[in-house]
Amino acid sequence: MGETSGKMAGSGEDIGISARDGSSDRTRDWHALAVSIRDWGRELGFQSVGFSDTDLSVAESGLSAWLAKGFHGELDYMARHGSKRTRPGELHAGTIRVISARMNYLAAPVGAATAAVGPADVLNSPHLAYISRYALGRDYHKVIRSRLQTLADRIDAEVGPFGYRVFTDSAPVMEVELARKSGLGWRGKHTLLLSREAGSSFFLGEIYTDLPLPVDVPIDESCGTCSRCISACPTGAIVAPYQLDARRCISYLTIELKGAIPEDLRPLIGNRVYGCDDCQLECPWNKFAQVSDEPDFRVRNGLDHAELLSLWAWGEKDFRAKLAGSAILRIGFERWRRNLAVAMGNALHALQGRAPAQEMVAALQSDREAASPMVREHLDWALTRYDA
Repeated sequence: MGETSGKMAGSGEDIGISARDGSSDRTRDWHALAVSIRDWGRELGFQSVGFSDTDLSVAESGLSAWLAKGFHGELDYMARHGSKRTRPGELHAGTIRVISARMNYLAAPVGAATAAVGPADVLNSPHLAYISRYALGRDYHKVIRSRLQTLADRIDAEVGPFGYRVFTDSAPVMEVELARKSGLGWRGKHTLLLSREAGSSFFLGEIYTDLPLPVDVPIDESCGTCSRCISACPTGAIVAPYQLDARRCISYLTIELKGAIPEDLRPLIGNRVYGCDDCQLECPWNKFAQVSDEPDFRVRNGLDHAELLSLWAWGEKDFRAKLAGSAILRIGFERWRRNLAVAMGNALHALQGRAPAQEMVAALQSDREAASPMVREHLDWALTRYDA
């Protein structure tokens, strides 16, 4: 857990496998190649590129302890892959270096009317739906994976065939630890990677390779005595510095959890219908977060300030059509409705008779019979939150 920045670990696919033929020029200037790779990475839209070795022995013991506590919840894949997660050479034979890259994702508000509607404004407006900022645009898996493949192709053109494999929040990869080792930032107490230049509002991706590139030096941790991210977590999921109990994390509950959301946690979710950014929003380093100029990360369908009632009105065809190409589509329509029902229940509790509470009640009641058993359970819970 905590191996991605600003989001929960996903289960995307890796691409870009080719075989090294053993004919590499041992007299090559690997330092010069590293400089070129950084330049090519910037040309492809990555803000930073770094290089690390594959020694994750320290992280391996920490991962084992985390799994032993059951903090991974239903994220069975975190344990299923065994040592492949902490031993890159077992995941892709021949790997001796990892190229890590980060790309900013923070989208600029669209239009003057929404420029003043920031994340805090949405969180403080019960009738609106809060969606994690990383998911407002196109699915990052496709964007980052494509750019990393292009980078690998550029390296291939320079050095000839080489062994590599491309990842972005996919397969058993310890993204944050590898990025830390490559000097892209340090691990914050919320478990995400932090950068002095960009806070934590960026995606990470990797290329496992057999090229003997020079490794970078990790930078010093700069959180000091600050614990604002821990205090900000709505559900108390950050149980200690650098320790996240996924079972309580709103990102896990709204994205990864397949069944019913525990009833005692539902009131704490508020209007967060896909992910949660509270620990990042509270982090002082995120005042340095950079707005991305990547077109694919621009806000789509007004999701940065959408009304709960409007989203509830979507049928399954609307959901699939409007969110085509979005990471949100991965949770499916049923979990989307489950999350909206919880958010509407919390809105009903907060609004108590004020508009649009009565409209929400009517919408929930009219859709009750057609709802799946799981959605109906959350819908019924939502209606109990309203005192007519």
